[in-house]
Amino acid sequence: MTANASARAIKPELLRTYTEDFNKDRANLIAADAAVSAGVLKAATDYRGVRALPRDFSIELKQGSITNQERSGRCWMFASLNTLRYELMHRWNLEDFEFSETYLFFWDAMEKSNTYLENVLRTLDEATDSRLFEAINESPADDGGWWQMFAALVNKYGLVPKSAYPESENSRNSDDFKQYLNSKLREFAAELRRRSAAGASEDELRALKDEYMGTVYRICAVALGEPPEKFDFFARPKDDDEDKKGEACKCKAEADADGKAESCKCGESCKCEGKSDAKACKCDKDKSDKPKTGKDERPQIREIGITPLEFYKKYVPVDVNDFVTLANAPLKNRPFNRRYRIRFSANVVEAGDMEFVNVPLDVFKKAALDQLTAGHPIWFACDCTQFALRKDGFFDQSVVRVDQLFGTEFTGDKAHGLEYGDSPSNHAMTFTGVNLGEDGKPNRWKVENSWGKDAGKDGYYVMSDAWFDRYVTELIIRKEYLDDATRALLTTEPVELDPWQPLTRRCR
Repeated sequence: MTANASARAIKPELLRTYTEDFNKDRANLIAADAAVSAGVLKAATDYRGVRALPRDFSIELKQGSITNQERSGRCWMFASLNTLRYELMHRWNLEDFEFSETYLFFWDAMEKSNTYLENVLRTLDEATDSRLFEAINESPADDGGWWQMFAALVNKYGLVPKSAYPESENSRNSDDFKQYLNSKLREFAAELRRRSAAGASEDELRALKDEYMGTVYRICAVALGEPPEKFDFFARPKDDDEDKKGEACKCKAEADADGKAESCKCGESCKCEGKSDAKACKCDKDKSDKPKTGKDERPQIREIGITPLEFYKKYVPVDVNDFVTLANAPLKNRPFNRRYRIRFSANVVEAGDMEFVNVPLDVFKKAALDQLTAGHPIWFACDCTQFALRKDGFFDQSVVRVDQLFGTEFTGDKAHGLEYGDSPSNHAMTFTGVNLGEDGKPNRWKVENSWGKDAGKDGYYVMSDAWFDRYVTELIIRKEYLDDATRALLTTEPVELDPWQPLTRRCR
């Protein structure tokens, strides 16, 4: 061994010192017993931290049943659909509702495959070991994504209820499907590059790409089944007033230009004088005079042969294009109050690359509070692995005391986590509540997850405000809840970013 190599090696005398120091400290021995027996997270759980994060919230939104992405990387899609179903349910007074995640999953696989092959055609002069081509080739049609990818899919393909296109084994557990789809795409990429080097024209290469996409469609259709072009939709509004007969009628149907309710939930035609001042509903009296039967008398929402785009435009009361991606990335090479665009980040090629506005934490958090206070859930992205208890449902550094367990402080801040890849955004969820302290400032947040009802507390998590500051990096905010200065940034020329730079890692 050379002197230089000896200087770089772990020295035996140091190892003896390490073990002697370890065994001298009783806390190390207790920590080792706990961690070896129960695992790091259980051994590091601090009951005082758990008690400091109750699951009560001063602002809380009523959401539908907890969803489950199972063994797939579709969190961004679930979180996106969860924000929209909340708006649909409350607009149409439904007890519960779930969109088909598999429907968008099919089209996302198709669109990512097409975009990958188009990006291969755009970079024919790049070496296969160039950083750019490696970024493009890393995950041609993997599951992960962001809100703007979701919006591009909805704009092009619409939405369907889960009943019209339910889950399949390959949407629940997508690894095998995506493994072989990606393998085939890389074979196609190699052939396109070979044909190009042999002198094929752009038109010839694009014709070959179109032929390849036929194979992609076949793979997706075999794995997931073909998506519907039209479907039937049936739903019944919930009957909130079933046990409140004789009270004011709370008709939920659309009001006409004079403010009159067009129909009443009891299923009869109703001429209520208006939602705000109606004293009683005549149809309640009529209903009480009828003999009771087992028949469901609630009004029906029924659509026969509706298309996915028609369904989206008719039943979803928000426009996916009215949302903006806010980031809080305190990096020197990402100055705040700028608009950024990430090259080669599109899933739908004609929709264009993804963009975000980077803002300071106070602006970031105020937008979230304003939107939740107004009664709208929020899509957000974070690093869900840091100081988190997946089973018990906590995101908080005071709950997961690995610093005490290992006897060392973890001092990295948000900038460090992004710059060194220690805490990239790898999971998307939905904020559905927040608790405000006596000073009016948030101290904890309610999180709707998509890991099923057995994760967390009935599928919900609680996040400390300190954890929000440190690990939440993206919010999807309706334009109406942006301040004037941030809204003005939307019209500025974006700064172009390369695809391997921070804030581009997709959740898995």
